[in-house]
Amino acid sequence: MSDWPLTRTFRSSSGEVCWDSLGDPGRDPVVLLHGTPFSSYVWRAVARALGRRHHVFVWDMPGYGASQMFAGQDVSLAAQGRVFAELLVHWDLEQPRVVAHDFGGAVSLRAHLLHGARYHSLALVDPVALAPWGTPFFRLVGEHSDVFDQLPPALHRALVREYVSSASRPGLHPAVLDRLVEPWLADPGQAAFYRQIAQADQRYTNEVQDRYGEIAIPTLVCWGEDDTWIPVDKGHELVARIPGARLEPIPGAGHLVQEDAPAHLTAALLDFLA
Repeated sequence: MSDWPLTRTFRSSSGEVCWDSLGDPGRDPVVLLHGTPFSSYVWRAVARALGRRHHVFVWDMPGYGASQMFAGQDVSLAAQGRVFAELLVHWDLEQPRVVAHDFGGAVSLRAHLLHGARYHSLALVDPVALAPWGTPFFRLVGEHSDVFDQLPPALHRALVREYVSSASRPGLHPAVLDRLVEPWLADPGQAAFYRQIAQADQRYTNEVQDRYGEIAIPTLVCWGEDDTWIPVDKGHELVARIPGARLEPIPGAGHLVQEDAPAHLTAALLDFLA
């Protein structure tokens, strides 16, 4: 983990969270949220670029990346929304700029609409936000997580690598793929991988999706045009539900936009955050 160290910790209601910040603390704060089955590592290039103009906060959700993983852990969207609200209080951030990808999009939306978290603005990148969601593989594993958890380590490694690879349109560099799957291997990562899928219930977005019309802050929705996990049509639908929201399609990018088109995504975020 030395290539992307998270040097600080916070004891949340769902376990210890590893986090860090980049940039001048006197500048406007930006908080980045990752998705599943990823970690803050996917934001490394974008975070370093944004850190030239902003105070950037990055964190691994409980049950992900470098943060704590343990049996019986609540890593659901409901839990992660509460943890994010707790972190904002811990960081003493009253109205940060928030940028959230995938599952992190739902976390940021729940924290805002259900837990009173206030943002200056919100950028959503291929977010989990509207029903129906979940790839066929994701739903299959969720229904049989106890069976998949018993896979021999070599088969589990192959499955996770293939799944993570499918998030990219042009394909991931082998070293990046190794780094993305590393937290999910061996103990306690293998069990944690299937735990987070088993707890990914669509009801957590059903609870908030009819309230997106209440969002009254500047909102940007970025979407990889070649996303095979969540099609770009969902981006158009989401923008139609949020007053004043704007869609930024990103050509040539799949679901993992940070890896597929980091320059395009960073430029769009810099314009929006300014």
